[in-house]
Amino acid sequence: MKKEDVPQDLGALGKVTKEVCYATDESGKYTTQLSDGWDIKTTALDTAWHDVEERIAAAKQKVLNNEASPILFFMEKGLMDVQILAGYTGFWQWQVKRHLKPDVFNSLSDKKLQKYAEVFNVSIPDLKTMTVNEE
Repeated sequence: MKKEDVPQDLGALGKVTKEVCYATDESGKYTTQLSDGWDIKTTALDTAWHDVEERIAAAKQKVLNNEASPILFFMEKGLMDVQILAGYTGFWQWQVKRHLKPDVFNSLSDKKLQKYAEVFNVSIPDLKTMTVNEE
């Protein structure tokens, strides 16, 4: 892409920051050029975030239907999977999977719940009620 063809469509972060793109200058050499955004990229990101929001809503509904523990909701909200959550908490992956079951979650000790609460940056009561602290 030529330097003058770098997109300058105002994106979601266009008012806050600019993106560095590589382009060719008049002599055909690669150089950097700042871009305010690109409509195609903005649309793709909006679509991806919409999918994330749907997964969070589905997880919340599973918890409300007593099909999963609140850990699932916070995992989706934090863009985590079992492997990542296991790494943060120090639990084995099989333990995290087990803790996703409502009956098992309800019998967890405060010590174990505290590990999850710290990872998700919530209190234990907020963990149990799926209350999110938006900061």
